[in-house]
Amino acid sequence: MLIAQISDLHIRMPGQKAYRRVETDSYLPPAVHALNRLNPAPDVVIISGDLTDFGKREEYAHLKNMLNALRAPYFLMPGNHDARETLMETFTGHDYLRGIDGFVQYAVEDYPVRLLMLDTVVPMHGHGTLCARRLDWLRARLAEQPERPTVIAMHHPPFLTGIEYMDNIGLLEGAEALKAIVSAHSNVERILCGHLHRSIFRRFGGTIASTCPSPAHQIALNLQPDAPGQFVMEPPAFHLHDWRDGALITHHAYIDDYPGPYPFHDENGGLIDE
Repeated sequence: MLIAQISDLHIRMPGQKAYRRVETDSYLPPAVHALNRLNPAPDVVIISGDLTDFGKREEYAHLKNMLNALRAPYFLMPGNHDARETLMETFTGHDYLRGIDGFVQYAVEDYPVRLLMLDTVVPMHGHGTLCARRLDWLRARLAEQPERPTVIAMHHPPFLTGIEYMDNIGLLEGAEALKAIVSAHSNVERILCGHLHRSIFRRFGGTIASTCPSPAHQIALNLQPDAPGQFVMEPPAFHLHDWRDGALITHHAYIDDYPGPYPFHDENGGLIDE
């Protein structure tokens, strides 16, 4: 099974720039093109939150039009920039978005690796939380199939990254409870997150938790205390999670066009060294 992950699209309307610099909607079509040309093709695409920048109806409609070009089935999750109700109203064919108790939480059961999607959103706030209701849902779903390989996906990462500006709006409640739940289930292969606009990995609850880069702007890598919130235009990228030989292997893949690939050997099998 091949799982592609993109995150933090922050879609605005054409011509509108985020932070006076980034036309975020212009970055999604190249990402879709990069995913479509993968061989083998991904079985699913997880889009792990901050789908739009302001949660506006017209932004979701614009997003939906662009995602129509994606060949693989995709699964949406809300982030702190999203509006649950508007998301559900726009993506009417995605019944899984109804979730539970107003939270966009759901299980994807149709593939070798089970996908459990967690909603960490606190409406009108940048930080995330996992309340008892959301954690109870996860606990119950994991108890249903304790031996099946499982990936948990969520927007806010459940760990500190050292980028203080983002940690201040990270998962501020529920991380320790999540760790206890995950620690009791060795079949949880990975926790896939967004929010950080960077590729970051950490051991968590006996598994590995990671964050995904953005197809647009990235958060500046600055580990100094009290560093200001800044972004950089590093190359847009995504993650590709390959379920192989009973384990998930993650590749960091760039979206931009670049030279190559070039062969190491000529047509006679000799090494090209000049």
